[in-house]
Amino acid sequence: MPRPLSRIAPDWWDYTTLDAELIRDAAALTEADLAGLARPGFRVVFYDTLEDFYLAEALEYITAWKQATADEPVGICGPIGPTEQLPLVARLVNELELDLRHAHFWGMDEWYDNGREVPVTHPLSFEKADRELCFDRIRPALRMPEANLHFPKADVGPYVASWGTARCAVMQGGQGDIKHWAFNDPLRREGKYKDAPPTPAEYRALSTRVVDLHPVTLAQNARTSGGGNITMVPQRAITVGPVQTWQAEKVSIWQAGVHDNPLGQRLTALMISKGLADASVPMSLLADHPNVQFNYYRGGLGTCAVEMH
Repeated sequence: MPRPLSRIAPDWWDYTTLDAELIRDAAALTEADLAGLARPGFRVVFYDTLEDFYLAEALEYITAWKQATADEPVGICGPIGPTEQLPLVARLVNELELDLRHAHFWGMDEWYDNGREVPVTHPLSFEKADRELCFDRIRPALRMPEANLHFPKADVGPYVASWGTARCAVMQGGQGDIKHWAFNDPLRREGKYKDAPPTPAEYRALSTRVVDLHPVTLAQNARTSGGGNITMVPQRAITVGPVQTWQAEKVSIWQAGVHDNPLGQRLTALMISKGLADASVPMSLLADHPNVQFNYYRGGLGTCAVEMH
């Protein structure tokens, strides 16, 4: 049978095109069920407080950067959603007097507008946020060289090449409403993908690139970053690709209950656990990565029960 049209945006693929039984199974998962989804290569971790949650996220930076040496530079690829960990990273580096001269950082993505990446003067600039919330707060004597900071640009060549200059110990991410990491959104339902989304192998072959953003992603970023003003959100972005994601030794996804909803936090964990990779749910493709960790704040897990407001 042909797959149903999206209930959100009929010209796109997304999780609403999945089998309804899978959606129901995900919605029924309890916290204990989620913990039980762990398997070799897929770890599920819960945190009781937001303080512990964001401290643990910040410590992934420290653990990665402490491994960096002149002979083996090491880095981390980090998100803007969430951002609460970033000032903690700077504080830890300063307090521990961690010398970052051999450490690296890759930004996950950046907005694309008017034929190029947005400048750091743009209010929504991800590079601006990384610098202001973290790197500018690190004492100058401890900061990594500017050449070790890698932010995606419209010309993706230098960014892609930078992945060969250091080992990526961990790629962090959040999960968006459309079930993406970075801006790896589902694709449009057109051309060769009109009747079926890309195969997992086709999607995993995508590198860092300029992408069109699903309408749900535009609405989410307006809600979380722009006070609901969707007119200020660019419709395209530059995003780290699956190719680079599979170069990271570990993929660590952080879900505080802010960037995705109770169903989404359950659905992708179920699909990864069961090996149900489907490009209409890009996060599910991590089922084939050898080292994935989902981190949950208990208080943000919520419930899929009907609750009228």
